Amino acid sequence: MTVPKRIASNLINALKGGVVPRTGLGYIAVGRTAEINALLHDVEITEQGGAFFRFIVGRYGSGKSFLLQTVRQHVMDRGFVTADADLSPERRLMGSKGQGLATYRELMRNLSVKTKPDGGALSLILEKWITSVRNEVIEEGTAPSDIFFDTAVEKKIYVKISELQDMVHGFDFAKVINAYHKAYSMGEEEKTACVIKWLRGEYATKTEAKNDLGVNVIITDENWYDYIKILTAFFVKAGYKGFVLMIDELVNIMKIPHSVTRQYNYEKILMMYNDVLQGKATHLGIIMGGTPQCIEDPRRGVFSYEALRSRLERGRFATDDVHDLLAPIIKLQPLSYEELTVLTEKLSEIHAGLYDYESRVTLEDRIYFIKAEFGRVGADVNITPREMIRDFIELLNMAMQNPDKTLPQLMGEESFSFAESEEEKADISGFEDFEL
Repeated sequence: MTVPKRIASNLINALKGGVVPRTGLGYIAVGRTAEINALLHDVEITEQGGAFFRFIVGRYGSGKSFLLQTVRQHVMDRGFVTADADLSPERRLMGSKGQGLATYRELMRNLSVKTKPDGGALSLILEKWITSVRNEVIEEGTAPSDIFFDTAVEKKIYVKISELQDMVHGFDFAKVINAYHKAYSMGEEEKTACVIKWLRGEYATKTEAKNDLGVNVIITDENWYDYIKILTAFFVKAGYKGFVLMIDELVNIMKIPHSVTRQYNYEKILMMYNDVLQGKATHLGIIMGGTPQCIEDPRRGVFSYEALRSRLERGRFATDDVHDLLAPIIKLQPLSYEELTVLTEKLSEIHAGLYDYESRVTLEDRIYFIKAEFGRVGADVNITPREMIRDFIELLNMAMQNPDKTLPQLMGEESFSFAESEEEKADISGFEDFEL
C-alpha cells in the first residue's frame, strides 16, 4: 500500500492526537461495512428525491466521528454537497445568544464537494451554477457577444429559481442569487462577497443587508433550517445530487444546564426529524452523532423529550446482539479482533512508508499487542479503538527509534496484568481461531 507522505503524515499525526483526519480515511478504514451500507442506502433514496435522518450512537472513541467522516467522503464521491459541524457550548441548534446561527455558520464554513473536500465550497457552487446557466443560453443559440446575452441569462436564472420562491424565504433567496449573477457578470467582487456573507448568515442586522443587497431578511437563529432546505433545492439545480448534514457531539445539548433551553433544542431536533420523515424536505440527509448517555438519559438526554423518545426508542425485538440498522438510531458495536488486526497492519505499513524504514512488526506482534490491550483489567468494557490506535502508533514510534528491541520488550510485558478469570479469558480467546 503506497500512501502519499502528505496524507500519511496527516493520518498518523491526527490519530496519535486522538482526532479523526478529514482526508485519507480510505487507507485505514476497516469494519463498519454494515453501518456504511445502511447509510449509503439512505443516500440512494435521497438522490432520487427522498430524505433521511439518522443518529449514530457510540461511546467516546468508539468510531462515531470516523464513521461520519467516512460516509462524508462516500457521499461527496457520489456527487452530493456535504457540511459537518461539532456542537459545543457556543454552537447548538437553538439558543438565546445566537448559538443556532453559530452552528449554521460552521456548516457553511465546512461546506464541501468532491472537487473542494476541505470546506469553503459555497463560492465554487455559485460559480458552477452560473456557468452552467450561461452555457445553456449559449446552447440555445445566444452567443456571449450578443447584446441580449445578459438579458437571456437573467431570464434563464429567473425561470430556474422561480420554483424556490414558493419555499419559505424563497423570494428573498432568489433576489440574492440574482444579485450574485449581476455582480459576477460585472466583475463586482465586493458585491459577490456581500452575497456570500449573506448566505453564510454573517449579517448582524436587516438594515445592513438591505443597504448592501436590497433584501429585508437575514438568516437567524430561528430560521436557519429553512435556509438549509432552500440551499438543498438550489444545490440540486446546480447539478448536485443533494445535501447531507453531519452534526456531531450531541452531548453538548445534554450538558445545557437550563432545562427549558435543552427542551428548545430537542424541539428543534423533533421539527427537523418530522420534516424529513414526512416528506417536507427532499434531497436532504441529516446525520447526528452522540454518546449512549446523551441519547438515552431519561432526565437530560434526547429521551427526556417524550416526543423524541417515542419515535426513536428501539422496539421490543431488537437486542444488543441482533441489530436493526434500518432504525433511526444506529448503535456502533466494538470492532472485532480480526478488524483490529487488519487496522494495525495498515497503520504499520503507513508508518513505515512515512518514515522510510522496513517494518519489523509481524502478525504475531500485532496479535500480542491486541491481546495485551484487551487483557488489561476492565478493558473488555472500557477500551476503545481510539485508545488502541494511540497506543499502537506510540509503539511504532518506539520500535522505529529502538530497532534492537522487540515489540513485547517495548511494551514492557510485565506491566500488563492479563485477565485471570475464566470469563475474562474467554473475551480474548477468539484469537486462537480466526484467520486473516
